[in-house]
Amino acid sequence: MYDMEELLPIVGKLAEKYTGIDSTSITYEKAEQLMEAVLYCIREAEDEKPYSLATGERVSAQEMYRFGKAAVERKVQEALGLYHEILPEFSSYGNLCLKETFLNGLPEFFRWYDIEFHPQNTILTLDYPVLRELASYRGIDKIYEFLACIRLEQHFLRMFPEDYVKGVLRQYYGKEIDMVDNICEIFLLAVAGHVLIGKSLVEELQEADYQKLRYYLQKTDMAEVADRLREMVGKLAERYCEDSGELLEYLTGTLNSVAVRLKNTSVYGEL
Repeated sequence: MYDMEELLPIVGKLAEKYTGIDSTSITYEKAEQLMEAVLYCIREAEDEKPYSLATGERVSAQEMYRFGKAAVERKVQEALGLYHEILPEFSSYGNLCLKETFLNGLPEFFRWYDIEFHPQNTILTLDYPVLRELASYRGIDKIYEFLACIRLEQHFLRMFPEDYVKGVLRQYYGKEIDMVDNICEIFLLAVAGHVLIGKSLVEELQEADYQKLRYYLQKTDMAEVADRLREMVGKLAERYCEDSGELLEYLTGTLNSVAVRLKNTSVYGEL
């Protein structure tokens, strides 16, 4: 990390750009923001490991900032490319939170994201919950990771007819799917019973099926339940998805969660 003597001149130049030469007129809060902007870009450069850094040569703070700012600009273009890759076939499957975040929120991010003076600002709250922890990310990093998650979710859900997915979610929620939930997790929870007792997904479960499912869940440990679900998703992913390994890794956490929820509901007689 660089000391203040190396960082302050970079912040000073940014302040001059921001104010139009008179850098003494900025507030303390704005100066803090600009310092964090510089540090954000330097961290981006460290993550990318430019050649001179990889060879062990000491890189000046100014050079690292320049490397990092270029890295941020590239990531913005990559994220925008990812957004436009997803957009043509995107479906919110009736989930209002996902629809608002993807179709309205993300374009506003790209419109207002400030690479130079505020690259650490994520701008959006990203209310739709993906299945990967993003709390440690900020700025374009968080947006890119969010989009990568949405791409995987869309790949998974497209393995099933859109009307079928919507019907499953509508049955779970009611007419409007306006809850702030991850739709992949809810969909998996809704169809897991079919998978575990070997019943076709298009057939509605009857009381006899629920009894069979309760019996299976009560005599089977959670790890085995999760493995059965993972096997089902893995087979589908291998058949329909080029990034099957990445998708299965992404869904693993929620498959474990679904197994726990099913096991608990069977124990407490709520299934």
